[in-house]
Amino acid sequence: MVTFVANRKKKMTSFEPKDLPTAKLHSYLLSAVAPRPIAFASTVDANGNPNLSPFSFFNVFSANPPIMIFSPARRVRDNTIKHTLMNAESTKEVVINVVNYDIVQQMSLSSTEYAENVNEFVKAGLTMLKSDIVKPFRVAESPVQFECKVNEIVKLGNEGGAGNLIICEVVKLHINDAVLNESGSIDQEKLDLVSRAGGSYYSRAKAGFFEIPKPLSTLGLGVDALPKEVRNSNILTGNDLGLLGNVEKLPNENAIKAFAKKHDIIALTEDEKHKKAQDLLSYNDVESAWKVLLS
Repeated sequence: MVTFVANRKKKMTSFEPKDLPTAKLHSYLLSAVAPRPIAFASTVDANGNPNLSPFSFFNVFSANPPIMIFSPARRVRDNTIKHTLMNAESTKEVVINVVNYDIVQQMSLSSTEYAENVNEFVKAGLTMLKSDIVKPFRVAESPVQFECKVNEIVKLGNEGGAGNLIICEVVKLHINDAVLNESGSIDQEKLDLVSRAGGSYYSRAKAGFFEIPKPLSTLGLGVDALPKEVRNSNILTGNDLGLLGNVEKLPNENAIKAFAKKHDIIALTEDEKHKKAQDLLSYNDVESAWKVLLS
C-alpha cells in the first residue's frame, strides 16, 4: 500500500469521547458532521393530539423497501425524552416533511419545547394537511411529505444524549408539482432545501450546489498513477489531485506540444505550471491542466 505524506504538518487536538462532557461532545459531533438533512416529523399521541418537531439526525437508507431513519435523542441536560419518540412508540406512525428555505424560520420556531398539549402547527403558523394512510398530519407548506409506518425503534442508550433510531417505511409520498421539472424529476434548485450544521448554523443547498463527475462512470487513473512531481506539489491540493486522477488516459504527445506552443508554456517554471494548471482545474478544464503539467 502506498502512503502519501501531507505537504504541511497540521496540529491536531485529540479526545476520547469518555473524557468529554456530553454537551461538549454533542457540540463537536454536530459541528463536524454537517450539513445534515432535516426530518420535520409530525406525529400524534394515543388521543390524536398532533405534535411537530424537527430532527437533524436523519437520512434515507433504502429504496426497496423505502426506509428513512431519524433519531430523537434523549435530552442532554436532564435525560428526558421527546414527545415525538413517545408518540412514535405509541402509534407506530409518522410523517416526515422536508424543510426548504420558505419554511425554515417556522421550522425553527416549532422546535421550541412547548407543553404537551400545545400544537406546534398552530404555534409555527403551519397548516395541518390530512394524510391519506397514516394518522399524523402533513405540513402543507412542505414541498415533499412522506407518510410512514414505524417498523422498529432502536434505543442506543439510557443516558442523556443517547439516540433512538426510529426506522420508518414510506407508505406514500407527496411532491408539490412546483418543484418538479419537465421530466417529472425533482428540481434541486426549485426544491431549495436547507440543512442543519452546528450551533445556530444552517446551510441553504440552493446556494451551494456544485457537480462532481461520478468516478464509477469511468476508470480513473488514480492519484497513485500521477507523476511524482505532481503528486508531491506544494501548490496542487488534494481536490486538484482528485480531479487529475479521475481521467482514463492522458493527452497524447502531439496535443501537449501544440498546446504548449500556443500558450507559451515551455518557459514556465514548475511552480508556475502548477499554478496555471490549478487555475484551469478551477474551471473544470482537466484536459488543459494535464497539457500544462506534461508540457
